[in-house]
Amino acid sequence: MSEPLRIGVLGAARISGASLIGPARATGHRVVAVAARDRSRAEAYAAEHGVERVAGSYAELIADPEVEVVYNPLANGLHGPWNLSALAAGKHVLSEKPSASNAEEASEVREAAAKAGTVFMEAFHYLFHPVTRRLHEVLASGEIGELRHVEAMVAIQAPADSDPRWSLPLAGGAVMDLGCYSLHALRMLAPWAGGAPRLVSARGGERAGAPGVDEWLDADLAFPGGATGSARCHMAYTGLEMSCRIIGSRGEVLAPNFVLPHRDDRVVVRTGDSERTERLGTRSSYTYQLEAFADRVRGGTPLPLDADDAVTTMTLIDAAYRAAGFEPRPRVS
Repeated sequence: MSEPLRIGVLGAARISGASLIGPARATGHRVVAVAARDRSRAEAYAAEHGVERVAGSYAELIADPEVEVVYNPLANGLHGPWNLSALAAGKHVLSEKPSASNAEEASEVREAAAKAGTVFMEAFHYLFHPVTRRLHEVLASGEIGELRHVEAMVAIQAPADSDPRWSLPLAGGAVMDLGCYSLHALRMLAPWAGGAPRLVSARGGERAGAPGVDEWLDADLAFPGGATGSARCHMAYTGLEMSCRIIGSRGEVLAPNFVLPHRDDRVVVRTGDSERTERLGTRSSYTYQLEAFADRVRGGTPLPLDADDAVTTMTLIDAAYRAAGFEPRPRVS
């Protein structure tokens, strides 16, 4: 193995245990520092997860010469500002999605990444798991025929009212937290659909007590080759659903949970009267993602995600918001 990455983590978010700490441990990379708004939280986090040391602030962590990769799992509205800060310091950045609050800010992040000459990637981890790769392989093979329609639905039960995902100033909302996966999954089918999809229409519902914040949103898309798509999300659903169904002229392929495939690694292929279920393994998609990111940093191996891709996704998110009667998310003031 090449030299381990030296990673610094912004914030003491719960997600980091599964999204970074576990994968780093599994792949031999070092988590050298963590910073949080409350130093005691950072100290508890470091003790729990075996992080080497605690930095006094986000800025101090970013300035640390031993930190070469900054992982940013902060609230959505803090992705853009701290991505910009880390890139300005010449760090590689693995940012939780979305990369910024809106397309304008995402474009600034892209410019900063180009200027820095470092690796920037938005953490659409699902794309690196064999489940998603298999969806694409089945479509590419012609087994289910020509692409006709795709449906992606990402829904969870409601977080607490105090959760930052319900905060407009922190760029919250169902599309930002969940719908970005649905829209991204549709975008990734462009090679088999005659090109990138365009938004046709969208409708959504506002969260009670949170003006301007979407509780759910459904977007309809169309591909140049004639196929259609439905990208749906719901952040106050009856249960958990994270499915992607690709329908072709001769059959269909379904991933019951494409976002968290370690919970359900099935891919179901139906053609004519036949149906088969393939199991692709419950190794974490976050582990595959960190391996791919490290290969890019250490060996220059190409990635399917970069700052350009992040801008395209954010542009589509902004368009979906406008079409459904919402405003794009504001930048943190």
